[in-house]
Amino acid sequence: MVLDPGAPACEQGRDVLGASPRGQSAASRLPERDGSRLFPCPSPPPRPGSGGAQRCTRGAAARRLSETGAGMRRSESTCAVSGGGGARGRMRAAASLPHIARPRAEEGGGARRSPCLLVALRPRNVEAERERFFRARFAYDPQFEYAEPVPDAVLDKYRAASDRFVAQVVVQLTDDLLSQAVMMVEDSRPTLAINLSGARQYWLEGMLRHEIGTHYIRGVNNTRQPWHSSEGRKQYSLKPANPTEEGLASLHSVLFRKQPFLWRAALLYYTIHQASRLSFSALFQDLEQYVQDAGVRWEYCVRAKRGQTDTSQPGCFSKDQVYLDGILRILRYRQTIDFPLLAALGKVSYEDVNRLKKFGVLEKTRIPHFMQDLERYMKQLDHIVTTNRLNEEELEQLLPD
Repeated sequence: MVLDPGAPACEQGRDVLGASPRGQSAASRLPERDGSRLFPCPSPPPRPGSGGAQRCTRGAAARRLSETGAGMRRSESTCAVSGGGGARGRMRAAASLPHIARPRAEEGGGARRSPCLLVALRPRNVEAERERFFRARFAYDPQFEYAEPVPDAVLDKYRAASDRFVAQVVVQLTDDLLSQAVMMVEDSRPTLAINLSGARQYWLEGMLRHEIGTHYIRGVNNTRQPWHSSEGRKQYSLKPANPTEEGLASLHSVLFRKQPFLWRAALLYYTIHQASRLSFSALFQDLEQYVQDAGVRWEYCVRAKRGQTDTSQPGCFSKDQVYLDGILRILRYRQTIDFPLLAALGKVSYEDVNRLKKFGVLEKTRIPHFMQDLERYMKQLDHIVTTNRLNEEELEQLLPD
C-alpha cells in the first residue's frame, strides 16, 4: 500500500516546506484546522526565485501538496473569474467570494504578531546550508537558524513520530519505467514504482479539489455553524478537525485519477518516522532507496527536520504524518461516514458527524460538486482502496474499533 495527499513528490528544485499531501504558494492562512490558533498569519514576502510567496498553514496544509506535492506551493487566490453577461472573462475581487473570518485576537492584545507556523519553521539560512550540504557531498548535518524562536509548546506537540503504519509503506521513484506507475511485490511487500516524467499530469486538478473543494468549502460551511469559534468547539466537545481534514483533502486530490496512488503521504509518514531516529545526513542517505533525485531528497529531509537547530541529532516535526493517518481512517470507516454532511458541518471530525447533525445549520451550506453523486463518490473511494492494495481486513487490523 502506498498513499499520497496530492501533488507528486517529484517536483525538481522546489520548496516543500510551505507545502499538501501539496507543497504550494503563499498567502495569509487561518489557524490550525482543529479550530485552535497557533500563529496569526500575515503574508510573508516572496522568496527570490521561488515563483511565489512562502505558504502559511491553511488555516495547515494543506497539505498537502501538502500538503501539500512535494514541491509546489499552495496558494490562496486573490481574485476569481466572474462568469456570465458582459462581465465574462473579467476578474472580480476575492472579497466578493464567501469570506472565512479570522478568529478574534485575545483581548489586551497589543503584542506583536508572530509569523504563521510553517513560515516560522522555515530556517532563514536554508539556502546557505543547502549549498554547504551539497558541497560536503551529503556528509554534513545542517545547522539551521530561525528568524525567531518557535514556542516549545508548539515543537513539543509535533516532536514524537508514530510508527503505526510504517510497515505498510514502500515507495520507489524512478525515470526508468515505460509506464506511468507499476505495482509490484518485493520482499513480500507491495511496492509502487512511479515514473517521474509524467507524475504531474493531474496535479493541478487534484490540488483544486484539495484546496477549494475540501479546505475552502468546509471552511465556509464552518462559519455558519454554532461551533465556528474555539469556544463553540469546546461547548460541543468537538474532536480536533485533523486527521479528518487533511485525510479527506488528500483523498480528494486523487479522486478522479485512473491510478489514484497515494504515495506521497506514505513517503512523508516514513520520512518523519526515520527523522525521529536519524541525523539529517543519515536520513538523506536512507531516503535514497526511495527518492533518487538529491534535490527532492533534501526538501523531504528539511521538511521532516524543521524546527531543529542542530540536525546531527535525531528529531522530527511530525505534523505531516497526519495525511496518511487521516487517509486510512476515512477509508476504514467510509461505509458509515455521511460524506455530504461531513462537508456541510464544516471543520469537524468524521467521528462527530452523527452527534452534531441535529445541531448543524445546513441552510445555504455548500457541498463539493464531486461529492453530489454519492454513488459515484463511494465507487471512487473503493477504487482508491483497490489501487493501493488495501482491503477491509487490513484496515480493520490497522485501526481496530
